[in-house]
Amino acid sequence: MDPIVIGTLVVLALLILWIIAIYNRLVALKNRYRNAFAQIEVQLKRRYDLIPNLVETAKRYLKHEAETLEAVTRARNAALAGLEGAAADPGRAGAIKALGAAEGVLAGALGRLNVVMEAYPDLKADQNMRQLSEEITSTENRVAFARQSFNDQVMAYNTYRQSFPQVALAGYMGHGDDAALLEFEDRAAIREAPKVSF
Repeated sequence: MDPIVIGTLVVLALLILWIIAIYNRLVALKNRYRNAFAQIEVQLKRRYDLIPNLVETAKRYLKHEAETLEAVTRARNAALAGLEGAAADPGRAGAIKALGAAEGVLAGALGRLNVVMEAYPDLKADQNMRQLSEEITSTENRVAFARQSFNDQVMAYNTYRQSFPQVALAGYMGHGDDAALLEFEDRAAIREAPKVSF
């Protein structure tokens, strides 16, 4: 066989292996950020499950604050819908931004609820309320850690995808868009876990 043909075949084989390696790395990084989002999903669902219990416990004491309790319930339902949309495709920037916005509204509603509850000493002393408070605080911390892990994985994916020569090939391999970071609307509020004290 002609040495030029052999050389061409070797170069072609190396090029194909190199393209396969790029594709496999993109897939691995995408799967990592999707897995990291699944961890956020678990923690947010846990929190969404706790909120109705919190509202029901508070209803006994806050009969005159029905509007505040309804606002928390509406915000929780909107955040749950945002989570379901983002869980369907964690790489879609619009869905991740919608979840972040809904989470910001929920955090604000829970904050207003906490302010209202401060005026009710009997509610603060309620055993169920203290237990729910501890569980929500614990869950908020877990959400923060899961969100950080997700954003780290998104950053790794985006950095690799945007690097040369991957940037030239990624679009042809089904990796044309950057993944979106999960950022909540109220950046000041997310810097520390919400304090739920009853």
